[in-house]
Order: sequence, then structure tokens, then C-alpha cells
Amino acid sequence: MKFSHSIQFNAVPDWSSHYIAYSNLKKLIYQLEKAIHQTAGGDAESRPLIQSEDPESVFIRALDVELEKISSFYVLKETELFDEVNAILRDVGTFEEESGPADGAQPRPPVRTRSAERPRPTPLRSGSTARSRGSTDDGVEDSDDDGDETTGLTKKRRVSFGGRRKTLPNIMQASTDMTASTDLTTSRSLRRYSQTYDDYAEQAALFSSGIMLKKRIINIYVQLCELKSYAQLNRTGFSKVLKKFDKIVDRQLRRKYMDSYVDTSYPFRSETTKDLEEKISKMVHAYTSIVTDGDEEAAKRDLRSHLREHVVWERNTVWRDLIGLERRAEAASLGHTLLGRDTDPHKTLLQGDDERVLPTKEIATPFGRFTCPAWLFSSTMFTLLTILAIFFLVLLVPLMEKPEQQNCLALLVLVSLLWATEAIPLFVTSLTIPFLCVVLNVFREKDKPYARLGSKEATAAVFSAMWTPVIMLLLGGFTLAAALSKCSIDKRIATFVLSKAGTKPSTVLIANMAVAAVASMLISNVAAPVLCFGIIEPMLRNLPAGSDMSKAVIMGIALASNIGGMLSPIASPQNVVAIGIMEPAPTWGQWFFIVIPVGVISLALIWGILLVTFRPGRGTTIVPIRPVRDPFTGVQWFVSIVTIATIGLWCASHQLESVFGDMGVIAIIPIVLFFGVGILTKEDFNNFPWTIIILAAGGLSLGKAVNSSGLLHTVAKAITEYVKDFSLYGILVVFSSLILVIATFISHTVAALIILPIVFDVGKGLEQPHPNLLVMAGVLMCSAAMALPTSGFPNMTAIMKEDPTGQRYLQVKHFISRGVPSSILTLVVVVTVGYGAMWMTGM
Repeated sequence: MKFSHSIQFNAVPDWSSHYIAYSNLKKLIYQLEKAIHQTAGGDAESRPLIQSEDPESVFIRALDVELEKISSFYVLKETELFDEVNAILRDVGTFEEESGPADGAQPRPPVRTRSAERPRPTPLRSGSTARSRGSTDDGVEDSDDDGDETTGLTKKRRVSFGGRRKTLPNIMQASTDMTASTDLTTSRSLRRYSQTYDDYAEQAALFSSGIMLKKRIINIYVQLCELKSYAQLNRTGFSKVLKKFDKIVDRQLRRKYMDSYVDTSYPFRSETTKDLEEKISKMVHAYTSIVTDGDEEAAKRDLRSHLREHVVWERNTVWRDLIGLERRAEAASLGHTLLGRDTDPHKTLLQGDDERVLPTKEIATPFGRFTCPAWLFSSTMFTLLTILAIFFLVLLVPLMEKPEQQNCLALLVLVSLLWATEAIPLFVTSLTIPFLCVVLNVFREKDKPYARLGSKEATAAVFSAMWTPVIMLLLGGFTLAAALSKCSIDKRIATFVLSKAGTKPSTVLIANMAVAAVASMLISNVAAPVLCFGIIEPMLRNLPAGSDMSKAVIMGIALASNIGGMLSPIASPQNVVAIGIMEPAPTWGQWFFIVIPVGVISLALIWGILLVTFRPGRGTTIVPIRPVRDPFTGVQWFVSIVTIATIGLWCASHQLESVFGDMGVIAIIPIVLFFGVGILTKEDFNNFPWTIIILAAGGLSLGKAVNSSGLLHTVAKAITEYVKDFSLYGILVVFSSLILVIATFISHTVAALIILPIVFDVGKGLEQPHPNLLVMAGVLMCSAAMALPTSGFPNMTAIMKEDPTGQRYLQVKHFISRGVPSSILTLVVVVTVGYGAMWMTGM
């Protein structure tokens, strides 16, 4: 959680205006950053008014105001609470004197502890009682006080213990308190000690006094702990905002200001904290004396339990609505219309505070009015019904000679249409493949081509196809990416490279594109654009609204991430699919030999397109990006060494085949090491993109079904007959162009799953077989499809990038005008430079 959100979530609501204004200070830092970089250029009217002052002086003044506000409030609240502590200690002494055993005196009535009380709903405390939050003296943060113990108390309430008879008019109220908050053995014990009415009144009054003392001790204990948390939270706020100032404005103010001003201020002195802890300890001792009969550990447990429950209650009641609004806003942004296409009702759930409700629609029928889910009448449902109708039509109309091929064709049509339209989620479509493979009996025996496998044998065959070394390779890639990201190694490398780019717009643009491409190669082209957009945020903040440089750099990162998706076997899922299809699978060395020249030339051409069309150098002042200065830690060295060693083993996998067998086995090494030593946790494992893994597994099972049924051979034979007069190069150009068009409109991975198996079989059926060459060119063209905002995840991330005013940097026209020529130029590079490199590797 960001600290700006954390301070709102953990602050005492009644004290909210007295905390450090963290968000305002952050805005001031950004203004100072812009002032620094605008001072050197522009006309006099556009320059900021604070340019004549040193940014450090301006920021120190703002910090001084916050520090004075916090110190004044702390002193006021401390005085108030310490007075209450002294009053409670006096009343505790009086209570012990009056209730202590003496000659002929009755023993003190028991005051029950928390463990003996019945749990009850916690009501809202009195408005005069300051609701408070804090951390216990053992470091437990955000705990709570039990509301039923403090109901009716006020912060300044005093209980008189001068005479026993004075509480007589409150006997009925005392009885109510006894029955409401305790479960005493009233009838028997009170009768034993109350031979007269006066004795009964004395005992009831004394017991009522004990209950009130208990409530007051709990109340002041909670507020003391919250005051301690108040100081800790504000000190953290000063430290974090100073760190952000040093990072963004490139100063060294944090240590100096913290040592000279913050740590010497009254609320943050060690002796102040010691005094506060002493008062907390006194309340524990008082609770021990009044409630737990000398058991200090039981007293601490009770008080911490009250403190913990108070914070839980307060968060649930005071802040739940705010958090719910934020979450609903995030959900709305994800479920909003994308590029003019309405979100279907069955994809968007209306969220309440406690449950999610599907939108409904009421329809009238001859039998009455019925309420049905609204998604039944959506365009998606119409699309789904149309696809199912086509599926049954293909299934029933004889198009193939063999029934298993007929069934497999219907399965292929169904899955392809569902993937292309996304009528249901992609991974759900993948999960239907093994089910339909078994039900439709599309698998045949290897040795007996015309003998269909039974359901049991087909089940084993289809599930064995879903979990292969290719899936392990995908998991290994996700593991490396997670480790590099968690240890911030990817960010360190990226900021180091970008810091060397200087401030020349054309150089900064190509540097960002190169970083995006390399990051895509190492951590996938899904995570790379998110990382790069975060790194360039300071630069975007300081560019004028509507700047062409902003558009160029965002577009450049998106297009470069698409190119980066072809640079390594683990850069994108379609590469993993291609490796699973090719026989034999190419080594990492062969892959790099082909894709590095293709990628470098393509990036250079795209860079030229962006420079010519956007002209980002006109009137642009670039904020230099500073590298991370923190030293490399031991964990980061370990992660780097394991990553380099794993990639090295993958590159040499062909030579090490006798040892490891397959690249998927090598992928187990980083998984075991990173998760075994605790660098990655089970939460990281759960956060892997399992939908992509299921999608790839479904595609592998579909390929196995199409191949086993003989459908792939039949289709490939027909296509081969059609292109038999074409040369190998002509076939390469035809299939590359076809894949580019298809992958532009549907997912890159889906295009690879559907087309690459056919391409491989066509290549295998040629007079001079070159199946791997055609598949390699095809998978490169899947990544090169980037003409539309929906063509790949990098484009979708870029189109949704917004400026501080909420306006998108890019429009659809920007992608069409730059993405189409970029895709065409990449196609030319693949069928020329790429073709030559593939031919040289012997594909």
C-alpha cells in the first residue's frame, strides 16, 4: 500500500487534520521538479514564480510548518492524556484503600476480565471520547479497544469515591452495567455479603466504581497507544517524503533534516517516547491491580485485545466506505468501455459493500413476468449462440471422410471462433478442449491410424499433451521475471541505461525503446511496458500538455515491447508454443542468431518512423533520469548469477541434452533456488499468470488432437497442393503476411496456437522440407502484429496511459498511422534478413 493511502487508513479519524500533509508535500516536490527543469528554457511568462528560490529552502519551509503543527498537537494531547492518567492513578489508590481487606470488612467484589465476558456487538463510542488508534508497546500495530467497555464514558469524566452512600441513587445503573458487561454470579455472592439494604448498596456502589475504573483505564490505554502511533506514523511520513525529495530533486536533505529538526523535535525525542511508555506501563499496572488480581500478563493480553478490536472496528466502520469507493473505481476503470466497445453486462458485476450482484432484466411471458440475468440478452450471448450453431452445423454436415476428422474440424472451428471473439475468457475456452477431445473421440492410436481411442485412453493422451516441458519452460520464465522484478534488478538496469541517454529527445527515445525491448526479452512483453512507463513518469510530468515527445516515447515503448516479444524463447507465450511445435526445437543460441539482427533493424526503422511523424525534438526539455544509487545487495547478486546461469544453460541445452534432456528440466533450477531460499514466496507463485499457462496448455492439447485425428495432415496436404508451384521463399512470404493480418485482429498467442501447427505440417510436406523455418518466421510475425491498440498487451497498456488531467496521451489514429507501417517494415525485415539468418542456421 502506498504511504499516502496508509496514512489515511491508519490515522485516527478525529486527528486526521493534524497528521503530516504527505500528499500536499508530494505535489510540492513535483512542482519544484518542474520549476528546476523549466528555469533554463522558455519565455519569462511561462517560467515558474518560485524559480528564484532554492527548491531546498522552499521545501524546508513547508516541512517546518508541518513539524510545528504536529508538535503543537502532540504537546496538547499529551498534556490532556497525562492529566487523565494522574487522575486515574489517584482514583485507583482511593479504590484500593476503600475496597482492601480490613478487620470485619467484606472482600472486594470481583471485576471480571475479558476472558470471562460475553462477546457483544460493539456500539459507537460517545462523540466526546476521542476515537484513537495506535500500536501496542510490543510492536503490534493497528489494534483496537472494545467498544462496549467504553460506552457512556467521557474523556473528562471523574468518579467520586468520597463516600459509599453517594452512589446509592445509581444502584439501578450499576446493576445495568453489571448485567450488560459482566457475567457475575450475582444472586448467590451478593446475598452472602448483603445482610442489610445498606450493605447491599455499599457492595453494588463499590462494584460499579470498579467497572467504571476498568473502562477508564482501557480508554486511556488505547489513547496513549494511539498517541505513540501518531508520533511513529508522522516520523515515517517525514522520512519518506524527504527520501522522495532527494530522489526527484537530486538533493541530500533527508539525513540532515531528520537529524537536526525531526529527531530533536519534542514528539520524536527518545525521552518523550520513554515518558509515554511509562504512562502506558502505569495503566497496565492499574489494570492489573483492579481487574486481574496481580496477573500482569493477563492484563497485557486483555488490554491488547481491546486495542486490537477497536482498530478493527474503526477501520470497518469509518474507512470501509472509502476503501470500497476506491475499489469500485478501479473495477469501473477495468470494466469501462475500451476503444468504443461496450462492456457486456455478464462481464461487469455491480459491487455492493458485501456482495456482488449480477444485473438482471425482467421479461414478460404468457406464463407471467420473470427476472433473468441481463447477460442472457447481451450481444455476447448472441455471439456465443451463433458460434454454437456453427459448431453443431460443422459437426453434423459431412465435410471429411473420417468421423474423428469431422469431429476435430468442428472442435477446431468452435475453439478458433471462441478465441477470436473472446465470447468467454480465453483460458476457459482452453479448458473446454480436453473435455471435447474425450467426448468427441478425436484421438487415434499411433500404430493403428484408423482405430479411435476410447474415452479412458483419450483422457490420458490429452492430459499428457497439456503438461509438457514447454509448460515448465514457461514457468521458469515467469520465475526469473518475478525474481528480477521483486529485487528491482530490472529497474536498476533500466534506469542505469536511461541515465546515460542524456537529454536529446531522439537519443532519449531510442534509449527507452532499447530498454523496453531488452526488458521484454527478460521479463516478458507483458511486464516490460508497465515497468518502462513507471520509469519515464518523472519525464512525462515535466513535459508540456500534449507534447509530441510524450506521445513518441509512449508509442515507442509499446512498439519496442512488441519487437522485444520475439527476442527470446520466454519473451512471449507464442514463442513457447513455437518451440513446442518445432522438431528439433531450436537452441537459445540459434534463436538469438536469428532474432537479434531482425530486432535491431526493426527497432531502428520504427525509431525513424516516430522521429519523422512526431518530430519530438521541437521545443522539448527532457528531465534526465537518475540511476538507482543504492549498492547491489547479496540477494540481488544471487538472483543475477542464477538468472545468467539459467540462460546460459538454455543456450547450451542442445549440447547438454544428454544431461538435462530438455530446456523444461533446466527451468526447474531457478524455481527450486528462488522459492527454496525464500526470495520468492507462495504468494508470488500464486500470482503467476496462470491464465496464460492454461491457454498454452489448451493450445498444446488442441495441436495434439488435430495431429492425432489426421485433420492436420489432410488440411496441410490440401494447402501444399495449392502452393506446390510456389518456391520456399514464396510460401514464406504468403504465410508471414497471412499470420501478420490475423494476429493484428486477434491475440498473438491465439494466432500462433491456431496457425503454426498447420504451417509446420505444410513445411514438412514440401519437396524440400523446411517446417522449422516457416514456423520461426510465423512466430516472429505474431509479435510484429502491432497496427491496432488491441494488437497485443503493450499496445493496450499504452493506449490507456493518461496524463495528470485524465486525458489519454494516445488515440487510435496514432496507432494506425504508426503501427501499420511499423508492422509492414518488420515483415520486410523478417522475410529478408530473418530468412537469411534462418537459412544459415540450417532450419
